[in-house]
Amino acid sequence: MSDNRSNSSRGVAALFSQGRLTSIPRKTARREQLLEHLAHTLFQTDRTYTEREVNDALLTVHEDCAALRRYLVIGGKLTRTKDGVSYRRPVSPAA
Repeated sequence: MSDNRSNSSRGVAALFSQGRLTSIPRKTARREQLLEHLAHTLFQTDRTYTEREVNDALLTVHEDCAALRRYLVIGGKLTRTKDGVSYRRPVSPAA
């Protein structure tokens, strides 16, 4: 499994240049790798975030924070309250 994780990390690293995401991948599997990386590096599991905080965190890597935020919610990497006021990173099941 650690081999898979390191291959995934190398793949995600190729999407960045000087700490910035060069583009959001179109391929679903590649985008899922990116979203997993962003969720784990930008958001803590024991914390609630406002939409503004989520946007600010995502803006550190890419200007289209709305698309990234949407992909994170759709992909289940972040959960959002029905009123859209707060976001959380769900606890991942143990591997």
